[in-house]
Amino acid sequence: MEWFHPDPYILVLTGAGFLIALVAWLPLALRRLPLSLPIVCIGLGAALFSLPQVGLDPSPLAYPNITERFTEFVVIIALMGAGLKLDRVFGIRRWQVAWRLILVTMPLGILAITVLLGTLAGLPWIVALLLGAVLAPTDPVLAADVQVGPPKGGEEDEVRFGLTAEAGLNDGAAFPFVNLAIVLAAAAGTGEPWAAKWLGYHVLWEIGAGVAGGYLIGRAFGWLTFRIPAETKLAQTGDGLIALAATFISYGLTEMIHSYGFLSVFVTALTFRHAHRSHDFHREMHDVTEQVERLAMMALLLLFGGALANGLLGALVWTDIVAALVILLVIRPVTGLIGLAGLKATGSEKLTIAFFGIRGVGSFYYLAYGLNSMEIDGADRLWAVVGLVVVISVFLHGLTVTPLMRLLDRSHGRDPDAEGVPPPGLQGPGAGEDASR
Repeated sequence: MEWFHPDPYILVLTGAGFLIALVAWLPLALRRLPLSLPIVCIGLGAALFSLPQVGLDPSPLAYPNITERFTEFVVIIALMGAGLKLDRVFGIRRWQVAWRLILVTMPLGILAITVLLGTLAGLPWIVALLLGAVLAPTDPVLAADVQVGPPKGGEEDEVRFGLTAEAGLNDGAAFPFVNLAIVLAAAAGTGEPWAAKWLGYHVLWEIGAGVAGGYLIGRAFGWLTFRIPAETKLAQTGDGLIALAATFISYGLTEMIHSYGFLSVFVTALTFRHAHRSHDFHREMHDVTEQVERLAMMALLLLFGGALANGLLGALVWTDIVAALVILLVIRPVTGLIGLAGLKATGSEKLTIAFFGIRGVGSFYYLAYGLNSMEIDGADRLWAVVGLVVVISVFLHGLTVTPLMRLLDRSHGRDPDAEGVPPPGLQGPGAGEDASR
Protein backbone atom coordinates (compact mmCIF):
# COMPACT_ATOMS: atom_id res chain seq x y z
CA MET A 1 0.00 0.00 0.00
CA GLU A 2 1.81 3.07 -1.25
CA TRP A 3 -0.34 5.39 0.88
CA PHE A 4 0.75 3.67 4.10
CA HIS A 5 3.94 5.47 5.07
CA PRO A 6 3.47 6.45 8.71
CA ASP A 7 5.83 8.93 10.29
CA PRO A 8 8.43 7.21 12.55
CA TYR A 9 7.29 9.41 15.43
CA ILE A 10 3.73 8.12 15.01
CA LEU A 11 5.03 4.55 14.95
CA VAL A 12 6.94 5.16 18.20
CA LEU A 13 3.84 6.58 19.87
CA THR A 14 1.73 3.64 18.70
CA GLY A 15 4.30 1.14 19.84
CA ALA A 16 4.58 2.87 23.22
CA GLY A 17 0.81 2.63 23.59
CA PHE A 18 0.84 -1.11 22.94
CA LEU A 19 3.76 -1.52 25.36
CA ILE A 20 1.98 0.33 28.17
CA ALA A 21 -1.19 -1.69 27.57
CA LEU A 22 0.82 -4.90 27.81
CA VAL A 23 2.47 -3.68 31.01
CA ALA A 24 -0.96 -3.32 32.58
CA TRP A 25 -2.63 -6.43 31.16
CA LEU A 26 -0.04 -9.18 30.81
CA PRO A 27 0.60 -9.77 34.55
CA LEU A 28 -3.10 -10.55 34.98
CA ALA A 29 -3.19 -12.81 31.93
CA LEU A 30 -0.10 -14.75 33.06
CA ARG A 31 -1.01 -15.02 36.73
CA ARG A 32 -1.90 -18.71 36.69
CA LEU A 33 0.07 -19.78 33.65
CA PRO A 34 3.54 -21.36 33.67
CA LEU A 35 4.85 -18.28 31.87
CA SER A 36 6.43 -15.06 33.03
CA LEU A 37 6.31 -11.52 31.72
CA PRO A 38 10.03 -11.57 30.73
CA ILE A 39 9.48 -14.66 28.53
CA VAL A 40 6.70 -12.92 26.63
CA CYS A 41 8.75 -9.71 26.27
CA ILE A 42 11.78 -11.51 24.88
CA GLY A 43 9.60 -13.44 22.43
CA LEU A 44 7.87 -10.26 21.27
CA GLY A 45 11.19 -8.50 20.86
CA ALA A 46 12.65 -11.35 18.81
CA ALA A 47 9.57 -11.38 16.56
CA LEU A 48 9.51 -7.60 16.17
CA PHE A 49 13.17 -7.20 15.27
CA SER A 50 13.01 -10.14 12.87
CA LEU A 51 10.70 -8.15 10.59
CA PRO A 52 12.52 -6.85 7.52
CA GLN A 53 10.89 -3.43 8.01
CA VAL A 54 12.76 -2.98 11.29
CA GLY A 55 16.27 -1.99 10.37
CA LEU A 56 17.61 -1.30 13.88
CA ASP A 57 20.07 -3.74 15.43
CA PRO A 58 19.66 -3.37 19.20
CA SER A 59 22.94 -5.11 20.01
CA PRO A 60 24.60 -3.91 23.24
CA LEU A 61 27.91 -4.06 21.36
CA ALA A 62 26.69 -1.29 19.05
CA TYR A 63 25.51 0.96 21.89
CA PRO A 64 27.78 0.29 24.90
CA ASN A 65 27.17 3.56 26.75
CA ILE A 66 23.40 3.54 26.20
CA THR A 67 23.30 -0.09 27.36
CA GLU A 68 25.13 0.78 30.58
CA ARG A 69 22.92 3.77 31.38
CA PHE A 70 19.60 2.16 30.49
CA THR A 71 20.27 -0.99 32.50
CA GLU A 72 21.52 1.17 35.37
CA PHE A 73 18.23 3.10 35.35
CA VAL A 74 16.12 -0.06 35.41
CA VAL A 75 18.12 -1.56 38.30
CA ILE A 76 17.94 1.49 40.59
CA ILE A 77 14.16 1.73 40.13
CA ALA A 78 13.86 -1.97 41.00
CA LEU A 79 16.03 -1.53 44.10
CA MET A 80 13.82 1.25 45.45
CA GLY A 81 10.73 -0.90 44.88
CA ALA A 82 12.36 -3.89 46.59
CA GLY A 83 13.28 -1.88 49.66
CA LEU A 84 9.88 -0.24 50.03
CA LYS A 85 7.93 -3.50 49.92
CA LEU A 86 9.89 -5.36 52.59
CA ASP A 87 7.75 -5.51 55.73
CA ARG A 88 10.31 -7.23 57.92
CA VAL A 89 12.11 -4.93 60.34
CA PHE A 90 15.83 -4.67 59.58
CA GLY A 91 18.07 -6.60 61.97
CA ILE A 92 20.99 -9.03 62.12
CA ARG A 93 18.93 -11.97 63.34
CA ARG A 94 15.75 -11.18 61.41
CA TRP A 95 17.71 -10.85 58.15
CA GLN A 96 19.96 -13.87 58.62
CA VAL A 97 18.75 -15.55 55.42
CA ALA A 98 19.87 -12.48 53.46
CA TRP A 99 23.27 -12.30 55.17
CA ARG A 100 23.90 -15.96 54.39
CA LEU A 101 23.11 -15.43 50.71
CA ILE A 102 25.25 -12.27 50.49
CA LEU A 103 28.25 -13.26 52.61
CA VAL A 104 28.49 -16.97 51.75
CA THR A 105 26.52 -17.87 48.64
CA MET A 106 27.55 -14.95 46.43
CA PRO A 107 31.34 -15.05 47.09
CA LEU A 108 31.33 -18.82 46.63
CA GLY A 109 29.40 -18.32 43.40
CA ILE A 110 31.90 -15.75 42.11
CA LEU A 111 34.79 -18.08 42.94
CA ALA A 112 33.14 -21.12 41.34
CA ILE A 113 32.12 -19.26 38.17
CA THR A 114 35.61 -17.76 37.86
CA VAL A 115 37.25 -21.20 38.10
CA LEU A 116 34.70 -22.72 35.70
CA LEU A 117 35.14 -20.06 33.00
CA GLY A 118 38.90 -19.91 33.45
CA THR A 119 39.29 -23.67 33.00
CA LEU A 120 36.42 -25.10 30.97
CA ALA A 121 35.78 -22.02 28.81
CA GLY A 122 39.47 -21.09 28.60
CA LEU A 123 38.94 -17.39 29.31
CA PRO A 124 41.75 -15.26 30.77
CA TRP A 125 41.54 -15.25 34.54
CA ILE A 126 40.78 -11.54 34.85
CA VAL A 127 37.98 -11.88 32.32
CA ALA A 128 36.71 -14.98 34.12
CA LEU A 129 36.68 -13.00 37.38
CA LEU A 130 34.72 -10.21 35.72
CA LEU A 131 32.12 -12.69 34.47
CA GLY A 132 32.03 -14.35 37.88
CA ALA A 133 31.10 -11.00 39.45
CA VAL A 134 28.65 -10.30 36.61
CA LEU A 135 26.82 -13.62 36.82
CA ALA A 136 26.80 -14.38 40.55
CA PRO A 137 24.25 -11.79 41.78
CA THR A 138 20.55 -12.47 41.57
CA ASP A 139 18.48 -9.89 39.74
CA PRO A 140 16.11 -7.40 41.38
CA VAL A 141 14.30 -6.70 38.10
CA LEU A 142 13.29 -10.08 36.66
CA ALA A 143 12.57 -11.77 39.99
CA ALA A 144 9.22 -10.12 40.76
CA ASP A 145 7.39 -13.46 40.70
CA VAL A 146 9.50 -14.82 43.57
CA GLN A 147 9.61 -11.64 45.64
CA VAL A 148 7.34 -10.33 48.36
CA GLY A 149 4.18 -8.47 47.46
CA PRO A 150 3.46 -4.77 47.97
CA PRO A 151 3.89 -3.09 51.40
CA LYS A 152 1.67 -4.70 54.04
CA GLY A 153 0.54 -7.22 51.43
CA GLY A 154 0.94 -10.21 53.74
CA GLU A 155 3.13 -12.20 51.34
CA GLU A 156 6.43 -12.20 53.20
CA ASP A 157 7.33 -15.83 53.80
CA GLU A 158 10.96 -16.84 54.29
CA VAL A 159 11.48 -17.70 50.62
CA ARG A 160 10.07 -14.50 49.20
CA PHE A 161 11.76 -12.37 51.83
CA GLY A 162 15.13 -14.04 51.32
CA LEU A 163 15.07 -13.66 47.54
CA THR A 164 13.90 -10.03 47.74
CA ALA A 165 16.48 -9.00 50.33
CA GLU A 166 19.22 -10.86 48.45
CA ALA A 167 18.35 -9.12 45.19
CA GLY A 168 18.35 -5.76 46.95
CA LEU A 169 21.70 -6.21 48.64
CA ASN A 170 23.81 -8.24 46.27
CA ASP A 171 23.95 -5.75 43.41
CA GLY A 172 25.91 -3.41 45.65
CA ALA A 173 27.83 -6.31 47.19
CA ALA A 174 28.98 -7.56 43.77
CA PHE A 175 30.45 -4.22 42.74
CA PRO A 176 33.77 -4.67 44.64
CA PHE A 177 34.44 -7.84 42.66
CA VAL A 178 33.66 -6.15 39.35
CA ASN A 179 36.07 -3.39 40.35
CA LEU A 180 38.64 -6.00 41.40
CA ALA A 181 38.71 -7.30 37.83
CA ILE A 182 39.07 -3.74 36.52
CA VAL A 183 41.88 -2.94 39.00
CA LEU A 184 43.72 -6.17 38.16
CA ALA A 185 43.46 -5.44 34.44
CA ALA A 186 44.94 -1.99 34.97
CA ALA A 187 47.69 -3.33 37.24
CA ALA A 188 48.60 -5.97 34.67
CA GLY A 189 49.50 -3.17 32.25
CA THR A 190 51.27 -0.82 34.68
CA GLY A 191 52.67 -3.18 37.30
CA GLU A 192 51.50 -0.86 40.09
CA PRO A 193 50.36 -2.28 43.45
CA TRP A 194 46.61 -2.81 43.51
CA ALA A 195 45.57 -4.50 46.77
CA ALA A 196 45.58 -1.43 49.05
CA LYS A 197 43.66 0.67 46.52
CA TRP A 198 41.06 -2.01 45.98
CA LEU A 199 40.54 -2.82 49.66
CA GLY A 200 40.70 0.74 50.94
CA TYR A 201 38.78 2.51 48.21
CA HIS A 202 36.57 0.02 46.34
CA VAL A 203 35.63 -2.03 49.40
CA LEU A 204 35.80 0.04 52.60
CA TRP A 205 35.08 3.52 51.27
CA GLU A 206 32.58 2.78 48.52
CA ILE A 207 30.56 0.34 50.63
CA GLY A 208 30.74 2.44 53.79
CA ALA A 209 29.90 5.71 52.06
CA GLY A 210 27.12 4.06 50.07
CA VAL A 211 25.46 2.68 53.20
CA ALA A 212 25.93 5.91 55.18
CA GLY A 213 24.74 8.11 52.32
CA GLY A 214 21.71 5.94 51.67
CA TYR A 215 20.81 5.97 55.36
CA LEU A 216 21.06 9.77 55.69
CA ILE A 217 19.04 10.40 52.53
CA GLY A 218 16.41 7.89 53.64
CA ARG A 219 16.19 9.60 57.02
CA ALA A 220 15.80 12.99 55.37
CA PHE A 221 13.04 11.80 53.06
CA GLY A 222 11.34 9.96 55.92
CA TRP A 223 11.26 13.12 58.03
CA LEU A 224 10.05 15.32 55.17
CA THR A 225 7.39 12.79 54.20
CA PHE A 226 6.01 11.62 57.54
CA ARG A 227 7.50 13.50 60.49
CA ILE A 228 7.68 17.20 59.64
CA PRO A 229 5.14 18.94 61.94
CA ALA A 230 3.22 20.75 59.23
CA GLU A 231 0.58 20.29 56.58
CA THR A 232 3.35 20.58 54.00
CA LYS A 233 4.74 17.09 54.71
CA LEU A 234 5.29 15.14 51.50
CA ALA A 235 2.81 12.42 52.44
CA GLN A 236 0.07 15.04 52.11
CA THR A 237 0.68 15.13 48.36
CA GLY A 238 -0.47 11.54 47.96
CA ASP A 239 1.93 11.43 45.03
CA GLY A 240 4.01 8.27 44.77
CA LEU A 241 6.51 10.06 42.53
CA ILE A 242 8.30 10.95 45.78
CA ALA A 243 9.84 7.47 45.57
CA LEU A 244 11.41 8.30 42.21
CA ALA A 245 12.77 11.53 43.68
CA ALA A 246 14.34 9.59 46.55
CA THR A 247 15.79 7.06 44.07
CA PHE A 248 17.47 9.61 41.83
CA ILE A 249 18.72 11.83 44.67
CA SER A 250 20.13 8.88 46.59
CA TYR A 251 21.84 7.42 43.55
CA GLY A 252 23.08 10.76 42.26
CA LEU A 253 24.51 12.13 45.50
CA THR A 254 26.26 8.93 46.49
CA GLU A 255 27.71 8.45 43.02
CA MET A 256 29.06 12.01 43.23
CA ILE A 257 31.18 10.99 46.22
CA HIS A 258 32.27 7.83 44.38
CA SER A 259 30.41 5.23 46.39
CA TYR A 260 28.08 2.40 45.43
CA GLY A 261 24.82 4.00 44.37
CA PHE A 262 23.01 0.65 44.04
CA LEU A 263 23.63 -0.08 47.71
CA SER A 264 22.68 3.47 48.64
CA VAL A 265 19.31 3.30 46.88
CA PHE A 266 18.34 0.07 48.62
CA VAL A 267 19.41 1.43 52.03
CA THR A 268 17.48 4.64 51.32
CA ALA A 269 14.38 2.58 50.56
CA LEU A 270 14.71 0.55 53.76
CA THR A 271 15.27 3.67 55.88
CA PHE A 272 12.42 5.51 54.16
CA ARG A 273 10.08 2.59 54.90
CA HIS A 274 11.28 2.48 58.51
CA ALA A 275 10.28 6.14 59.08
CA HIS A 276 6.59 5.13 59.27
CA ARG A 277 6.28 1.48 58.44
CA SER A 278 2.49 1.25 58.60
CA HIS A 279 1.63 4.35 56.55
CA ASP A 280 -0.47 3.74 53.43
CA PHE A 281 1.68 6.18 51.44
CA HIS A 282 4.29 3.45 51.06
CA ARG A 283 1.83 1.57 48.87
CA GLU A 284 1.43 4.64 46.63
CA MET A 285 5.19 4.97 46.26
CA HIS A 286 5.66 1.28 45.62
CA ASP A 287 2.95 1.25 42.94
CA VAL A 288 4.62 4.10 41.05
CA THR A 289 8.07 2.49 41.14
CA GLU A 290 6.59 -0.85 40.09
CA GLN A 291 4.85 0.68 37.07
CA VAL A 292 7.98 2.54 35.95
CA GLU A 293 10.10 -0.56 36.53
CA ARG A 294 7.79 -2.82 34.51
CA LEU A 295 7.62 -0.37 31.63
CA ALA A 296 11.40 0.06 31.49
CA MET A 297 11.95 -3.67 31.97
CA MET A 298 9.62 -4.57 29.11
CA ALA A 299 11.32 -2.06 26.79
CA LEU A 300 14.72 -3.46 27.72
CA LEU A 301 13.66 -7.07 27.20
CA LEU A 302 12.13 -6.24 23.83
CA LEU A 303 15.55 -4.91 22.82
CA PHE A 304 17.21 -8.00 24.31
CA GLY A 305 14.91 -10.24 22.29
CA GLY A 306 15.83 -8.20 19.21
CA ALA A 307 19.53 -8.61 19.97
CA LEU A 308 19.03 -12.37 20.26
CA ALA A 309 17.22 -12.43 16.90
CA ASN A 310 20.10 -10.46 15.36
CA GLY A 311 22.79 -12.90 16.46
CA LEU A 312 23.84 -11.90 19.97
CA LEU A 313 24.66 -15.54 20.76
CA GLY A 314 26.62 -16.09 17.55
CA ALA A 315 30.04 -16.00 19.25
CA LEU A 316 29.28 -18.93 21.57
CA VAL A 317 31.34 -22.10 21.58
CA TRP A 318 30.12 -25.39 23.00
CA THR A 319 32.03 -24.96 26.28
CA ASP A 320 30.14 -21.70 26.90
CA ILE A 321 26.83 -23.55 26.66
CA VAL A 322 27.98 -26.17 29.15
CA ALA A 323 29.28 -23.45 31.47
CA ALA A 324 25.95 -21.58 31.36
CA LEU A 325 24.04 -24.71 32.34
CA VAL A 326 26.49 -25.48 35.15
CA ILE A 327 26.19 -21.93 36.51
CA LEU A 328 22.40 -22.13 36.74
CA LEU A 329 21.84 -25.79 37.53
CA VAL A 330 24.84 -26.60 39.74
CA ILE A 331 26.74 -23.58 41.05
CA ARG A 332 23.81 -21.47 42.22
CA PRO A 333 21.83 -24.31 43.84
CA VAL A 334 24.90 -25.80 45.55
CA THR A 335 26.28 -22.49 46.84
CA GLY A 336 22.78 -21.51 47.89
CA LEU A 337 22.35 -24.64 49.96
CA ILE A 338 25.82 -24.17 51.49
CA GLY A 339 24.92 -20.64 52.50
CA LEU A 340 21.60 -21.74 53.98
CA ALA A 341 23.02 -24.69 55.93
CA GLY A 342 21.82 -24.48 59.52
CA LEU A 343 19.07 -21.96 58.76
CA LYS A 344 15.79 -22.66 60.55
CA ALA A 345 13.74 -23.37 57.45
CA THR A 346 12.26 -26.42 55.79
CA GLY A 347 14.14 -28.33 53.14
CA SER A 348 11.69 -27.23 50.46
CA GLU A 349 12.19 -23.58 51.41
CA LYS A 350 15.96 -23.88 51.20
CA LEU A 351 15.78 -25.68 47.86
CA THR A 352 13.45 -23.04 46.45
CA ILE A 353 15.70 -20.17 47.54
CA ALA A 354 18.77 -21.93 46.21
CA PHE A 355 17.14 -22.72 42.87
CA PHE A 356 15.75 -19.28 42.08
CA GLY A 357 19.04 -17.50 41.49
CA ILE A 358 17.57 -15.47 38.63
CA ARG A 359 20.04 -13.66 36.36
CA GLY A 360 18.99 -10.64 34.35
CA VAL A 361 19.30 -6.88 33.98
CA GLY A 362 21.88 -6.51 36.74
CA SER A 363 24.21 -8.82 34.83
CA PHE A 364 23.74 -6.72 31.71
CA TYR A 365 24.66 -3.58 33.64
CA TYR A 366 27.78 -5.03 35.23
CA LEU A 367 29.08 -6.39 31.95
CA ALA A 368 28.46 -3.08 30.16
CA TYR A 369 30.14 -1.23 33.02
CA GLY A 370 33.13 -3.58 33.02
CA LEU A 371 33.63 -3.47 29.26
CA ASN A 372 33.36 0.33 29.28
CA SER A 373 36.00 0.52 32.05
CA MET A 374 38.68 -1.87 30.78
CA GLU A 375 40.17 -3.05 27.52
CA ILE A 376 39.06 -6.61 26.74
CA ASP A 377 39.33 -8.58 23.52
CA GLY A 378 36.37 -10.70 22.46
CA ALA A 379 33.57 -8.61 23.95
CA ASP A 380 31.13 -10.32 21.58
CA ARG A 381 31.78 -13.66 23.24
CA LEU A 382 31.31 -12.20 26.72
CA TRP A 383 27.97 -10.71 25.73
CA ALA A 384 27.03 -14.05 24.21
CA VAL A 385 27.85 -15.91 27.43
CA VAL A 386 25.94 -13.47 29.63
CA GLY A 387 23.05 -13.32 27.16
CA LEU A 388 22.82 -17.11 27.12
CA VAL A 389 22.82 -17.35 30.94
CA VAL A 390 20.09 -14.72 31.16
CA VAL A 391 17.89 -16.24 28.46
CA ILE A 392 18.17 -19.73 29.98
CA SER A 393 17.42 -18.26 33.41
CA VAL A 394 14.39 -16.37 32.10
CA PHE A 395 12.92 -19.50 30.53
CA LEU A 396 14.00 -21.98 33.22
CA HIS A 397 12.81 -19.91 36.15
CA GLY A 398 9.91 -18.34 34.28
CA LEU A 399 8.39 -21.71 33.39
CA THR A 400 8.85 -23.13 36.89
CA VAL A 401 8.09 -20.15 39.14
CA THR A 402 4.28 -20.39 39.04
CA PRO A 403 3.92 -24.12 39.81
CA LEU A 404 6.77 -24.18 42.36
CA MET A 405 5.62 -21.11 44.29
CA ARG A 406 2.01 -22.35 44.28
CA LEU A 407 3.22 -25.72 45.55
CA LEU A 408 5.24 -24.00 48.28
CA ASP A 409 2.21 -21.94 49.34
CA ARG A 410 0.04 -25.04 49.56
CA SER A 411 2.69 -26.83 51.64
CA HIS A 412 2.34 -23.99 54.16
CA GLY A 413 -1.44 -24.24 54.21
CA ARG A 414 -2.02 -21.14 52.10
CA ASP A 415 -4.35 -21.08 49.11
CA PRO A 416 -2.36 -19.40 46.29
CA ASP A 417 -5.63 -18.40 44.60
CA ALA A 418 -7.02 -16.64 47.66
CA GLU A 419 -6.41 -13.05 48.67
CA GLY A 420 -5.37 -12.29 52.20
CA VAL A 421 -2.64 -12.59 54.76
CA PRO A 422 -0.81 -15.91 55.11
CA PRO A 423 -0.60 -17.75 58.39
CA PRO A 424 1.71 -16.09 60.95
CA GLY A 425 4.25 -18.88 60.70
CA LEU A 426 4.71 -18.14 57.02
CA GLN A 427 5.89 -14.59 57.58
CA GLY A 428 9.12 -15.41 59.34
CA PRO A 429 10.63 -13.80 62.44
CA GLY A 430 10.14 -10.07 62.61
CA ALA A 431 7.96 -9.85 59.55
CA GLY A 432 5.03 -8.27 61.22
CA GLU A 433 6.80 -6.24 63.89
CA ASP A 434 6.24 -2.53 63.91
CA ALA A 435 9.21 -0.36 63.09
CA SER A 436 8.61 1.86 66.08
CA ARG A 437 9.86 -0.80 68.46
